[in-house]
Amino acid sequence: MQTEPEIGEILVQADQLKHRIKELGEQISLDYEGKDLLLVGVLKGAVFFLSDLMRHISIPCEVDFMAVASYGSATDSSGVVRILKDLDAAIEGRDVLIVEDIVDSGLTLKYLLRNLGARGPASLEVCALLTKPERRKVELRSRYVGFEIPNKFVIGYGLDFAERYRNLPYVAALVEQ
Repeated sequence: MQTEPEIGEILVQADQLKHRIKELGEQISLDYEGKDLLLVGVLKGAVFFLSDLMRHISIPCEVDFMAVASYGSATDSSGVVRILKDLDAAIEGRDVLIVEDIVDSGLTLKYLLRNLGARGPASLEVCALLTKPERRKVELRSRYVGFEIPNKFVIGYGLDFAERYRNLPYVAALVEQ
């Protein structure tokens, strides 16, 4: 698949992903020992990350999903967010960990934190596979971060360009035509 002209420089190799996700799972297991952990995957991008992360969490946990759409251009969020699929379960009194593929401007995540925070969870934290600090438009803190990457549009390991390239086993920069 590397022969595709849109796939550029590989920023995070498959083995780096595996190693770091194992570390994150172990840390989350320690931090949430004895708690009522609910992992909230943000569709569609976080599916690969969430499924691999869960395999490395050694404590009981549940999973739920949200799908959100932010308005803006194909590569830029406006921060105006619409919930396409909400959680199935109530989160009041639960320890909630939002599992995100990437934190870019932070606008969508800020909305999610505000929305879910209003539902009365015992705790609300973020685990992001990737973060692009250069792009941040709002102050946000992610408790767990896999990798800090440069300000490039990325594809692979769940991240897409026009719904393509999610199945790449690594994270690469998109070569913009």
